[in-house]
Amino acid sequence: MRPIYKSLLSSKTRKEVGTLGERVAAEYLRRHGFSIRGRNVVRKTGELDIVAEKAGTLHIVEVKTIVTDEFPDERSVRDEYDPSFNLHEVKVRKVARTGEWYVLEEGWKEDWEVDGCLVWLRRSDGRALVRYLPKII
Repeated sequence: MRPIYKSLLSSKTRKEVGTLGERVAAEYLRRHGFSIRGRNVVRKTGELDIVAEKAGTLHIVEVKTIVTDEFPDERSVRDEYDPSFNLHEVKVRKVARTGEWYVLEEGWKEDWEVDGCLVWLRRSDGRALVRYLPKII
């Protein structure tokens, strides 16, 4: 991903960081063959960060973003904060319930799933790391 200006990244609010992470995640999905059908889709049961489609399957994608000093190292045993900690069961069930509303309202007849997308934004240079988590429920 192209760097985001680091000076701007440090001054972002939590909501702005989340919006930026959703933008990065949407671009990641596009680059990996997904078609974006909607972003920040609001229903009475909640909000869907990204609604995408790929190979006939609808993907409801919940995005979690964090600004960090360093990207996570898979080999490290350090206990750094991980944005997946916010993909807890209650949140994922709420997203799934909202996804059900969306599918019904849109008349979607094919397969659909709830996925996660984790975004780390590195403070030092504004670069992003994305991890896509299919079928989190």
